[in-house]
Amino acid sequence: MVKIVAEIGINHHGSVEMAKKMIDVASKYGCHYVKFQKREVPLVYTKEELEKPRESKWGKTTREQKMGLELGRVEYDEIDSYCKSKNIQWYASPWDPLSVDFLMKYNPPYMKIPSALITNFELLAAVKISGIPTIISTGMSTKDEVDDCLNFMGDQVEYVLACCSTYPTSDEEMNLRFIQTLIKEYGHKYKIGFSNHNPGTYYCTVAPALGAQMVEFHITLNRASEGSDQAASIEETGVRIITSHIRDLEIAMGTGEWWVRDSEIPIKKKLRFNTYWR
Repeated sequence: MVKIVAEIGINHHGSVEMAKKMIDVASKYGCHYVKFQKREVPLVYTKEELEKPRESKWGKTTREQKMGLELGRVEYDEIDSYCKSKNIQWYASPWDPLSVDFLMKYNPPYMKIPSALITNFELLAAVKISGIPTIISTGMSTKDEVDDCLNFMGDQVEYVLACCSTYPTSDEEMNLRFIQTLIKEYGHKYKIGFSNHNPGTYYCTVAPALGAQMVEFHITLNRASEGSDQAASIEETGVRIITSHIRDLEIAMGTGEWWVRDSEIPIKKKLRFNTYWR
């Protein structure tokens, strides 16, 4: 079965209630996981970056904007409990070692290495020490960079996801055949999936037909909302379409065996009333 991941990321705007609404959507349409992002803001960004002017609903600096998007222990305790009540699992992308420690308390099914940090071996080491199964994406990464990460993390990596890290990704940049390239290169050792940043639903449906065993996409309550990920995210109607089409596709793909269906036999008897000469 293709695993479907609805990435909430930071589209919750620092609101547990908004996060719950997106969890509701993911659960309603049968997603297996919701995913968040977790940062210890002073560790991830320099003091100079945080002090830059930046107008947002949370204040006038980058620090206020970044801090406004973060959820803490109380909020994640509530999210953890809510996901359990909705029978859906959650995990997150940690952006620093302290965030790895933070997430370990919840015993998540996975940790996802952010594409931006696939070469950050301090973070990779913290995730490796956790022992938690790991997912990586290939966004903005060369093959050497991916190989270095995989060699370091070893069997702890379960999924490698084809990805383009533009938000949103244009049709010309999708390169869906890259899924098959990854299967040929790594499929003997890792499961291969697809991480989507296109606002449409079509590519998430096509990816499993090309062999993707996991499909991850950003979700939002409103694509017009403030935030860098919103334009590359999927609203509720799109989530319904993606999950429904993937499940239909799984059935329709079949086994690839050559056989005459039972339902074809009466048709065969009716229509093959002539023989032909060899």
